[in-house]
Amino acid sequence: MTQNASADSSSRRTVMGKPPNNHWVHSARPPLFDLTRPAPPDYIPAPESSSVHLKTTTTPVVISPRLTALVIIDMQNFFLSTALGRDSDGAGNKAKTQLLEKAIPAARTAGIRILWLNWGLTDEDIDEMPPGTRRAFGFEASLNDDAIIDAHGVNESAAKQIIRESTAQANETTTTASLAKVETSQLTENCKPKRLYRGLGSEIGPVELSDGTTVDGGRLLMRDTWNASLPSTLLAAYKTGAASARPKDVWIHKNRMSGLWGAETAATKFLEAEGIRTLLFAGVNTDQCVGGSLQDAYMKGWDCVLLSDACGTTSPAFAQECIEYNSARTWGFVTDCSALKSGVEDMIGKAVA
Repeated sequence: MTQNASADSSSRRTVMGKPPNNHWVHSARPPLFDLTRPAPPDYIPAPESSSVHLKTTTTPVVISPRLTALVIIDMQNFFLSTALGRDSDGAGNKAKTQLLEKAIPAARTAGIRILWLNWGLTDEDIDEMPPGTRRAFGFEASLNDDAIIDAHGVNESAAKQIIRESTAQANETTTTASLAKVETSQLTENCKPKRLYRGLGSEIGPVELSDGTTVDGGRLLMRDTWNASLPSTLLAAYKTGAASARPKDVWIHKNRMSGLWGAETAATKFLEAEGIRTLLFAGVNTDQCVGGSLQDAYMKGWDCVLLSDACGTTSPAFAQECIEYNSARTWGFVTDCSALKSGVEDMIGKAVA
């Protein structure tokens, strides 16, 4: 449904969707999408002192803090900790810095709810897990009494390391066929790499941290384990938000790559109950759990905004580019943490002027 929202032809404002709660208002001069759900019949824009104007890679948008949540996905030790071989300067840890320095403080200042959406499995979840999801997190097969670790998904980088070392002199390249031939004995030779993963719910074993202490890594991505917890700086941010932010931070477990899959999840129930309509997406991996959650949110009718520099992936660059491309042109919008910070500062400036 579209209709003229204003008699003022200079702005050419058009209602998109079905009022009173399922609509945007588009202004042609200057180009702008108002996602605050202005009330009919006049669709008066929200005051600049209580709405955030965001620059995006396409058309600017206006969001309402009370209708918005910052959804931070899977920024967990398993995906970010250097103790598990993650690069301290990798895309995920760069995204963590952007969140801590810009996005989280901006959300707090604006009164935007922060939702920490993380893997947090139960034994029942493991029992019901589809094989396709299981494969992504490693598994151990048995063939003629020889154990073979799947060399794709979370173990692919480990397999590639062994192949690079074994083929360097021959100047060969890593191929899908060569990955399939990597066996457990190769992957663990000379203790390289230090850790392999045998599937969701499998024991990770002891993990030595940078300060020399050792922790029990716990079962892979199970609730209440070290590997499924947040890195210390993010955990401190969550605890602060859960205790004193207005509105308070919430931690929601998910049991698939998407936190909004199927007919209903804990995340969709919460968002619907709180009346949240606009979601700012951040986390890892951009092309997997973040992208999957964003696409499900789009299909279910939420406004989707990707914070590109608050997302990271271990996949090739084109994977990130694909999600950003479709987020900007089909699923919603793409912005960054600096734009969010600037938009919130402008709103606060208007409020105190």
